[in-house]
Amino acid sequence: MERNELYPVFLKVSQLNILIVGGGNVAEEKLTFLLKSSPNAQVQMISPMYRKGTIELANKHHVKMNNGRYKRRYLRKKHLVIATTEFPEVNEKVYADCRKRSILVNVADNPPFCDFYMGGIVTKGNVKVAISTNGKSPTTAKRLRQFFEDVIPENIDDLVKNLNEYRKTIKGDFEEKVETLNEFTKGLVNKKEHHED
Repeated sequence: MERNELYPVFLKVSQLNILIVGGGNVAEEKLTFLLKSSPNAQVQMISPMYRKGTIELANKHHVKMNNGRYKRRYLRKKHLVIATTEFPEVNEKVYADCRKRSILVNVADNPPFCDFYMGGIVTKGNVKVAISTNGKSPTTAKRLRQFFEDVIPENIDDLVKNLNEYRKTIKGDFEEKVETLNEFTKGLVNKKEHHED
């Protein structure tokens, strides 16, 4: 069976500079999902045109919008780049320019030209679950996202905060603390399994 070998990370995009190349449907979709998960993401865009919805969203989140065609100079001080234009030659140029500068790049809907994928995301307070299908099936990721949104309780954040406070009171070394927390939280899993029977 094929195995997903991607390594998941959670990026502090409020401290990183992101560039989206393009201003069409795909650009708006990427911007929407990015800002839904991280409203304070530092984003800049470059495109000769923008959709009305993109402009409204960008203005709401202080996204800098440049009017014009992609040039290498827009990569200056960028950490992540997402290429979304309808022109493969432009997207592939963005990819090549980023690789030369060690900038992580995602060419939308073109897995061979991606250093990373933007997966399905579920957020409940401090808890965030990211879902990847290795770039194979966005529909499956969407269905899994809907599943986790249903099964993860809204009050999960209370559990996280309470456990964090409890963790501070536990004595002993790292292994002893892990053991204590495992015992403390085991009941949650057991209750869930019992409930499903």
